[in-house]
Amino acid sequence: MEVTLLGTGAPAGLPRPDCPCAVCATSLGADARAATAVLVDGALLLDLTPGAAFAAARAGRSLTGVRQVLLSHPHDGPPVEVPAGLPQPGRVPDGRELTQLTGHRVRAVALDAPGTGYAVTGPDGQRLLYLPPGGAPAGLHEPVDADGRYDIVLADVVGRPDALAKLRAVGAVGPTTDVVAVHLDHDVPPGAETRRRLAAAGARAVPDGSTLTAGSYENVSAVPDVPRRTLVLGGARSGKSVEAERRLESFPDVLYVATGGTRGGDGEWASRVALHRERRPGSWRTAETCDLVPLLGADGPALLIDCLSLWLTDAMDSVGAWDDAEWAGGGERELRRRVAELAGALRATRRTVVLVSNEVGSGIVPATASGRRYRDELGRLNAAVAGECEQVVLVVAGQGVVLRG
Repeated sequence: MEVTLLGTGAPAGLPRPDCPCAVCATSLGADARAATAVLVDGALLLDLTPGAAFAAARAGRSLTGVRQVLLSHPHDGPPVEVPAGLPQPGRVPDGRELTQLTGHRVRAVALDAPGTGYAVTGPDGQRLLYLPPGGAPAGLHEPVDADGRYDIVLADVVGRPDALAKLRAVGAVGPTTDVVAVHLDHDVPPGAETRRRLAAAGARAVPDGSTLTAGSYENVSAVPDVPRRTLVLGGARSGKSVEAERRLESFPDVLYVATGGTRGGDGEWASRVALHRERRPGSWRTAETCDLVPLLGADGPALLIDCLSLWLTDAMDSVGAWDDAEWAGGGERELRRRVAELAGALRATRRTVVLVSNEVGSGIVPATASGRRYRDELGRLNAAVAGECEQVVLVVAGQGVVLRG
């Protein structure tokens, strides 16, 4: 099954007409995107957009063989001239299935938002799922076997990362599923930054006019590898926690490990904790603990550990690091052992893990000996953990700079 993406952008396209934002100003060349429309084997057109015939010609395809045009958006959209020879666009009712003379089977997928999704099975048995902007499948509860897994998923990965999480939870998306982001708008930076964010979720973006072959080796080899272990560093209010959370939004059943505790009576801390909880998906669970080694050693869902800086504070408290005599009498040695144990557990873990830590070594030198000791030990901890991670990201002013991976 060949899938040609005539467009990969939001309904208004990218750049948006007359929009002065930075993203639209820099969405040029391969990063310029027409409204999403998909041509399947030259016979099925999913969403008719302005200029579809010209887009097909630029991609080396023709619309003359199209036998069905299906709409996915919540409404039929603005009037679009139907090119000569194309059938009138229609919509399949939720749950209904139609079979084309070409051998393609199309089933309408119910969504949790207005619009219609389409699951397409080609004559060769390859499977495609196409979702409209802002939509995620509804009613996914039963796990699917390998035969029910999609070869290609085209979805609004940026706007609805939880759609990918739902599909992964039931096995409809697997390690070899080619997840391609479509309906791309100006809510994320274009180019390399968009590609980096998508790759962290196991997805990718392709230029308009790209043709994908479902189930082919080239497609499978293009699927981004999601890092097993990622360390996200950053200064205060840099956006490091948002970056870490974004990396796991497309994963089901994430365990959020809060190392800061409750700090009873501290109203500011309580407000920060509440803000984090409101931002996280409702399906995530939370554990408040600094006992990280058993969690890393156990099987289970992905872990988001926020943050190592507070884990270090707890560890230094427990070994008496703030007292020079206790520090010299064995506290330093015990802290080194705990850091090594944590790094070893991270090396051996089979879970997907994203860790957050503060980067404090670039600021002013702390005025107190205890502050300098903490700064030095945090630098050593960050280096030890980074050494065990496939990817290390430094967040500055909300922008992620990849240091490794």
